[in-house]
Amino acid sequence: MKKIDVRDAVGMKLCHDITEMRDGFKGVAFKRNTVIRDEDVEHLLNIGKRHVFVWDESVMEVHEDDCALRLAAATAADGTHYEGPSEGKTVMTADREGLFIVDTDLLNEVNRIEDVTVTCLPNHYPVSEGMKLASMRIVPLTTKEENILRAESLCGQRHLFELLPYRKMKVGIIITGSEVYHGRIKDRFEPVLRAKLKKYPAEILGVTLCDDDVSMIADAARDHLAGGADFLIFTGGMSVDPDDLTPSAVRSLGAEVLSHGMPAQPGNMTLTAYLGDVAVLGVPGAAISLPVTTLDVLLPQIFTGRKFTRGDLIRIGCGGLCQRCVTCHYPNCTFGRY
Repeated sequence: MKKIDVRDAVGMKLCHDITEMRDGFKGVAFKRNTVIRDEDVEHLLNIGKRHVFVWDESVMEVHEDDCALRLAAATAADGTHYEGPSEGKTVMTADREGLFIVDTDLLNEVNRIEDVTVTCLPNHYPVSEGMKLASMRIVPLTTKEENILRAESLCGQRHLFELLPYRKMKVGIIITGSEVYHGRIKDRFEPVLRAKLKKYPAEILGVTLCDDDVSMIADAARDHLAGGADFLIFTGGMSVDPDDLTPSAVRSLGAEVLSHGMPAQPGNMTLTAYLGDVAVLGVPGAAISLPVTTLDVLLPQIFTGRKFTRGDLIRIGCGGLCQRCVTCHYPNCTFGRY
């Protein structure tokens, strides 16, 4: 493209949209590829356009709209669609609920490319249908072909974005504590867990109350496993006191414990483990009294079937401190962004 005095542009094609603002209105006055006429010159001058950019066929560059479309194609993800381009941008939108996953290292590589900008929601963000997930554009009106080819090459090697759907899971709940088992106090965990699981395609197989007894707790878990559970939730007995036996019961089942204690608050003493492909969570008491804890951070990924690694749980430390706002806005906040 080339910059030219608007008075000399009659008969030439614009290579970009021209926006006009007047009386609270903002919109496109002249669209890309419009052939400028004599009567357009005054209009362009009146909206402050003394110069315009027109096509120069001798220069091998890619227009912003074409760049946006190519970037959208390179970063496409199942369960999403792109809208646009509009004003040089395309926008990725969710077609279903699920967990939005970003390859942050790849995103940084792409954004290092000259002129290219890709922005998105944070990694591990739970989304609903219709949410805007990502947008991309180039900064100038055109860029060198090689820049877009570089972005396409990088995104062709691995997924920049994924929208992982939630899958149906059969959940067994084991509530521990002698005070609850013997009826000294009323259990408050079950209604909390049922409310949180209602957000996901969960089938609750049953809720078992157990005394502070490793064998009883382990046997209850085995019963749920025999009933087809692929997700076990244990509550109570999660601290480091000698009579808090739930972690010992989980280990006695042969589970691989990734972490008992996480760099996140509230929910520091959460236990995360796997028994083969069965996800196992030990939920501390904070989940009863606070609206959002590490339980809320972990549930979305568990329901995608994607396993945590020890590294995932460590990374939660950056973003793992809840601000305990008067009005909770989770997940539209910093908590649990890892």
